[in-house]
Amino acid sequence: MKRLIAIFFFCAPTLLAQTNSGELRLKVTDPAGLAVKTTLKIACQANGYRNTLATTDQGTLTVQRLPYGLYQLEIKQPGFADSSAAVEIHSQLPTEYTVQLNLPSVQQSVTVTAPNTLIDPDQAGAVSQIGSQDIQNRLSSIPGRSLQDLVNSQPGWLYEGNAVLHPRGSEYQTQFVVDGIPFTDNRSPSFGPAIDADDVQSLSIYTAGIPAEYGRKMGGVVEVNTLQDSQPGLHGQLALSGGSFDTAGASVQGQYAWGKNTFGASASGSMTSHYLNPVVPENFSNTGTLGDFSVNYERDLSSKDRLRFIVRHELSRYDIPNELVQQTNGQIQTADNIETMGIASYQHTFSSNALADFRTMVRDNNIGFNSNPDSTPIEVFQQNFFREAYFKGSGTVTRGRNEWKLGFESDNIFLNENFRYHITDPTQFDPQTPPNFSFIANRPDLEQSMFVQDQIRFKNLTINIGLRWDHYQLILNRNAADPRFAISRYFPSADLVLHFSYDRVFQTPSFENILLSSSPQAEAIDPSPGNVQRLVEPSEGDYYEAGLTKAFGGKVKLDANYFRRLVANYADDDQIQNTTISFPIAFQKAVIYGTEAKLELSDWRRFSGFLSYSYTVGQAWWPVTGGLFLGDDAAGLLTSGHFPDSQDQRNTVRGRLRYQVKPRFWIAGGVQFDSGLPFDFQCDPTKTPQQCIQGQVQIYGQQVIDRINFARGRIYPAFQVNASAGADIYKSDRINTRVQIDGQNLNNVLNVIDFGGLFSGNAIGPPRSVAVRLTTSF
Repeated sequence: MKRLIAIFFFCAPTLLAQTNSGELRLKVTDPAGLAVKTTLKIACQANGYRNTLATTDQGTLTVQRLPYGLYQLEIKQPGFADSSAAVEIHSQLPTEYTVQLNLPSVQQSVTVTAPNTLIDPDQAGAVSQIGSQDIQNRLSSIPGRSLQDLVNSQPGWLYEGNAVLHPRGSEYQTQFVVDGIPFTDNRSPSFGPAIDADDVQSLSIYTAGIPAEYGRKMGGVVEVNTLQDSQPGLHGQLALSGGSFDTAGASVQGQYAWGKNTFGASASGSMTSHYLNPVVPENFSNTGTLGDFSVNYERDLSSKDRLRFIVRHELSRYDIPNELVQQTNGQIQTADNIETMGIASYQHTFSSNALADFRTMVRDNNIGFNSNPDSTPIEVFQQNFFREAYFKGSGTVTRGRNEWKLGFESDNIFLNENFRYHITDPTQFDPQTPPNFSFIANRPDLEQSMFVQDQIRFKNLTINIGLRWDHYQLILNRNAADPRFAISRYFPSADLVLHFSYDRVFQTPSFENILLSSSPQAEAIDPSPGNVQRLVEPSEGDYYEAGLTKAFGGKVKLDANYFRRLVANYADDDQIQNTTISFPIAFQKAVIYGTEAKLELSDWRRFSGFLSYSYTVGQAWWPVTGGLFLGDDAAGLLTSGHFPDSQDQRNTVRGRLRYQVKPRFWIAGGVQFDSGLPFDFQCDPTKTPQQCIQGQVQIYGQQVIDRINFARGRIYPAFQVNASAGADIYKSDRINTRVQIDGQNLNNVLNVIDFGGLFSGNAIGPPRSVAVRLTTSF
């Protein structure tokens, strides 16, 4: 009688060297205790983790970056009976486990009784997980957006123009943690090169219950794992893609492991004629070219010591989309971004109860922007550069029900700004606006922090308690101590988790062009200098969330949350015309609240999918500080009152349903509904409202204006339909070749995302499009 080996884990979201991740060190032997080389399957229903891994000749396997909980593992080895066992991981410290295979003649069966694996009983906040299967079957993306599109598919997140992510109403407060290193600068396509989703193994996304080890950018935290599980021999993937808008791309990644060494490399390149969100439907001047490569090397110096190095280089070059008048005038504006970084990490295990981890990163980032003499109404030039040196050290100690983690980090960013402009059409600006302006400056941004946190598990109760201290020194010198608290209670009989969290946050301002926006020179551009204070204070706020997770029949999971955010010095940005050059600003305060719900179906009668809904209300209060307001823009700034913040989209719906027609063929369909963002439109008091609207028609065209509700101050709702199909066209033990075709915005709605106003430019989503992706894994 066959014996089924199934290791079940309650699956929390996969984390990378962070609060809730651990490591499994597995050994497989025969009845005599001799090593067995075999292949095993590991799966987790809650986070979509599925992998097939092989042990070494010595029968060993190390699986890193596993979350706390209970997984499912299967071993079917010729000459032995299938077996079952249960392993539980609830510590960052490595867990060692041995599986002893039995001979077929041995009649043995082990039954593992585990609560529904759709539920994570330890989840104390809103954490979304995107596993390798969801990444593999994702909708195709315009180059530079595949990672952002995955995040934007989650409830509570939405786009403004150029794929700038906004979590729960926050502007420019998204932090990406890539392979354990935090990036607090804007990672949207118009600001920096993006990591391609084909390089990503998993994502974990926080919007509440955020561990104390995270700080500085706290609207949302996105953990990105690009490292593959180490497997003997050569493994990798090749992906080719193409489609509408002259889009084409290719990416390749490979990993080779031998002994205690693992070497990996990846490279990708892509191009498109629809890189940024155009400002008019004609999609003038919008080409983009991207490329990146990375290498990584890991060595287990001993069973207690691990060393890893990563080098990554990325670049993007693109045009800035024109308005109708700008295209007629012959405007050409281009931008580029080049980034090179090196990362090193070292981990030492002192004992079964103590571990230390150290990480460091150095990177250079160059941002350029150029305009030709035909640019109107302004020629803008920028050559900014920064060098960053980051270091973090942390230690983890487990004792009984407690897992303590404490650490420190130091981030030193050396900013260099070089900006100038020349006004080519003075009629578009206040007479007092200087026709020419230039600014050059450099200054270090020095930030340090310390944190301590404790995760306590007592039966079905989980408590996370943390305290973080931050110090920020750039133009201003500020520090803050922020407590964090999250609690969850699991009810096994009802397959239900109730949770509550409180996060005190300290968020540093965006450093893009902060030296200029904070300078006395910027006051010369403002005809009313007293209206705008130049220095942008860090944001401080209180985040609250309460919610539940409920499983139905072992196949359906419901997540529902209510959140409320109270923020002082609410961060935002303003930009010059429809360029990608922005300047940090802050409003006096903001109040943001809302609800989110997500219903997930997991492999029921060949069906799987999700449906999510978000309701968000946000209000911001004048006055504003910082920014660079040219001419009469400054006169339009108010000193009191409040208004809907620019991410105040009341209703957002995302949905996707997949059907597995045959074992090697599937189809899927999806919907997207956006009720429309607010916009700020100021009419010249010397003109009638109709005259002002007609002036906008000359800039953006009648099609765009027909999508604008000037009476309500909101963009009209947009509903889009998408469809996909995929097939495994070749499959063997070593090679799997898949093809996927996606059609998006099939109903071809004109999706106006942003309408040009004081704080944002115009942005229009892509029309109907088709894309094909061919992937070979080996």
